[in-house]
Amino acid sequence: MTMIKPVSMVRSLLCGSVLAFGLSGCAEPELILPGKREAVRSDADQDVINQSVAISLPKQVANAAWAQSHGDPRHRTSHPALSSSPQLSWATPIGAGDSRRQRITARPVVAEGKVFTLDSAAQISAVSSSGQVLWQQDLLPARDDEGQATGGGMAYDNGVLYISSGYGVLTALDATSGKQIWRQELEATGSGEPTIRDGLVYLVAGDDTGWAVHTKDGRIAWQIEATPSASNVLGAPAPVITSDLAIFAFGSGDLLATFRRGGLRRWSASVAGQRIGRTLSRISDVTGAPVIVGNKAFVGNHSGRTVAFDIRNGDRIWTAQEGAIGPVWPAGNSLFQISDRHQLLRLDAGSGEVLWAVDLPGFLKDKPSKRGAIVAHYGPVVAGGQVIVASNDGQMRFFDPRDGSVTRVAEVPGGASTAPVVAGRTLYLVSSKGELLAYR
Repeated sequence: MTMIKPVSMVRSLLCGSVLAFGLSGCAEPELILPGKREAVRSDADQDVINQSVAISLPKQVANAAWAQSHGDPRHRTSHPALSSSPQLSWATPIGAGDSRRQRITARPVVAEGKVFTLDSAAQISAVSSSGQVLWQQDLLPARDDEGQATGGGMAYDNGVLYISSGYGVLTALDATSGKQIWRQELEATGSGEPTIRDGLVYLVAGDDTGWAVHTKDGRIAWQIEATPSASNVLGAPAPVITSDLAIFAFGSGDLLATFRRGGLRRWSASVAGQRIGRTLSRISDVTGAPVIVGNKAFVGNHSGRTVAFDIRNGDRIWTAQEGAIGPVWPAGNSLFQISDRHQLLRLDAGSGEVLWAVDLPGFLKDKPSKRGAIVAHYGPVVAGGQVIVASNDGQMRFFDPRDGSVTRVAEVPGGASTAPVVAGRTLYLVSSKGELLAYR
């Protein structure tokens, strides 16, 4: 049966249609506001306009040792001497390489004419400058099995090698013979790099506890605690020491400065913030360990922040919206760093302005439908007049510090697993296959 709509309903529909049409036809034209158009994203997310800026690097110094982290100015050679085109001189196996569950995290330590390495399974090796293994020491605790932990860090001072391991042990070894002097249980993972000064070993364990341990016997001098972090990056930052302070960085992004003798807190600060709009991770860990230059400490995190602090009071001087996956390298009033976005950067040390940014490889295999493993980059180091970055894609790249242009590329058999160090006009790094490589 056909239904007939009432006349009143039809009239209402027609009127509504006519009214809507009339309104659309009589709408006023869109008002275009005058003025400059600004990008929605912040300035930090815009492409950097690379600049070729002259730089005055310190004179090259033929340093004999690389004993501790370069964050401590007492142990940093700002511009180590190195050939402008170093070639692979030798390769020596030093133990277990990278695997799915274990990683080599400790960069080599050079002292007493030896190169000390820590493999992924807690074995220490002492290698001569010509590539011969002099001694080896297994630091795997008797109560643990291989594969239950990984990572660690090393530092040398006054004839003793200090090793923190992922098994939660700090060990002191005689650097000449490898004989154990003492060991201290850390009650947490000890994958961080130690720093030694005036009879105390400073390190971060468990990513939220700072330790000071006596070098003589391994007894605890004092401890401090920070806010626990839910997610940690393997390898805690090395503390930095001034004439009166010890500065610790933690996985939470906190910085704590204590009087280095008694551990009394002096000030605290935070590397807070993360990149908005374009980011590869939201990990807040301090991955760019503190580096001291004068009265400033430069610190970076893994999610888009590098900060300059006044070490006298912890005040923030400037903030750059770029992360740092390793410690910055200061040279010629500039900072060189690898950012969390796979870029090598040169920043102005006075303002944090990015002078140039060079893209580094991002993926080992990049397919439209599926991206492969991410390329890991280690460094940078300024040596031989160039900025050097080693990567696990089997390449070591050399850059001009003025404009970031690539000057040469050297092969790294097996790919890099640690940042390079330079001593005795030789560049050393450990490959993911568990080999110590020497370039001259």
